[in-house]
Amino acid sequence: MGSQGEALQKPHAVCIPYPAQGHVNPMLRLAKLLYCKGFHITFVNTEYNHRRLLRARGPDSLNGLPGFRFEAIPDGLPPSDADTTQDVPALCKSTGNTCIGPFRDLLARLNNSESSGVPPVTCIVSDGVMSFTLEAAEELGIPDVFFWTTSAGGFYAYIQYAMLNEKGYSPLKDESYLTNGYLDTVLDDIPGMEGIRLRDIPSFIRTTSSDDFMVEYVMHETERAKRASAIVLNTFEDLERDVLKQLSLILPPVYAIGPLQFLEEQYKNKDLELLGSNLWKEDLECLEWLDSKEPNSVVYVNFGSVTVMTPDQLVEFAWGLANSNQKFLWILRPDLVSGEKAILPPEFLEETKERSLMANWCPQQKVLNHSSVGGFLTHSGWNSTLESICSGVPMICWPFFAEQQTNCWLCRTRWGIGMEIDNNVKRDEVKSLVVELMSGDKGKEMKRRAMEWKRLAQESAQSSSHQNLDKVIDQVLLAHKQY
Repeated sequence: MGSQGEALQKPHAVCIPYPAQGHVNPMLRLAKLLYCKGFHITFVNTEYNHRRLLRARGPDSLNGLPGFRFEAIPDGLPPSDADTTQDVPALCKSTGNTCIGPFRDLLARLNNSESSGVPPVTCIVSDGVMSFTLEAAEELGIPDVFFWTTSAGGFYAYIQYAMLNEKGYSPLKDESYLTNGYLDTVLDDIPGMEGIRLRDIPSFIRTTSSDDFMVEYVMHETERAKRASAIVLNTFEDLERDVLKQLSLILPPVYAIGPLQFLEEQYKNKDLELLGSNLWKEDLECLEWLDSKEPNSVVYVNFGSVTVMTPDQLVEFAWGLANSNQKFLWILRPDLVSGEKAILPPEFLEETKERSLMANWCPQQKVLNHSSVGGFLTHSGWNSTLESICSGVPMICWPFFAEQQTNCWLCRTRWGIGMEIDNNVKRDEVKSLVVELMSGDKGKEMKRRAMEWKRLAQESAQSSSHQNLDKVIDQVLLAHKQY
């Protein structure tokens, strides 16, 4: 009875990520940290992603840890057993419209399950774009902390949508504005991000429609952020100090608590390490392949979990990599090419077989930390960007959508660790940038700066970010009740 009584005294955090790989990963890291700090955790995936996790990680991978439970709610979309990332606008619309009912029901069930040793729910940690959770939190009178899984700069750029609409920057007058140089307009009215261009603002703003759903959605979600108990971001103060300062002027308390991977490493919990969040099965062969390569000799190529490209773009990347004469590890997701399988030219495969490896998915953090990886060709998603910083690896950035454009701009202009590749990718540009990244003077300077940012990230995890996490817990998550 004693241990069950103690369990019922624990604070209970319900953590709910937006249902995409790039959101599930950091939310699981944060949930693990809260677990290490004494919280009972309920981690809420959608039924679709719950099935994918079980397929990728095996039926015994979930719910084997006392006090750390996985639950699932429907996402409101038609049932599917596919193994791909769902359509983003459809998912945003569906979760916003339909998830509050099932989420309320889940909270009620959790609050009525003391007999099974589950303590009452005392707080919610919600993805910043799952803001429907506010209604449930307000009804129960418990804190709801928003975790925006973007960079601070990406989040701040989303907040500018309302201003850009008011000032007439958006919507675009017609399609020609995408290519006539208009997107190169420098925006001088965003303090903390001086010099940013319209093309560096998250991409949903590039619409010709006055009632574009994604623009309305972003404005709705960023406005609701003002009602959150606090905002947490997976970044660190040295990296994004200017933007964090601006955010703190207009929002509830804002805390930089990253890089979460470095905070997590402080807790050497073997049981927690078994809880993974990759929705695709990881190919571990690539680590053995990297073991056989010299230090800083391999280009790692991965465009994340959402990016899709045309068959022509795939071929241009392939021949650019081949012509660079560099070794490379290329992650080719099954759904990387829009509408069809990713098929590489046989001549390319023959020419590069001695110095390349293709894989479906991989443990990215381990790959980036491998001594043989010297550069990263990336889509500039925030998880990938931050993992690259934590590994001291410079980048070539090919942003696809959302705030990846903003992350690319930050890497180039603020942090000095990235070069941008044109969206209309050409093999000659790929070749020259890869060669520069791996052996040019600019590549060497980017490597030096990346190593310096890595050092600062490690220091932050021991100091400011660690202190900020404790503040979130003590001043917000535990604020309404004494434990």
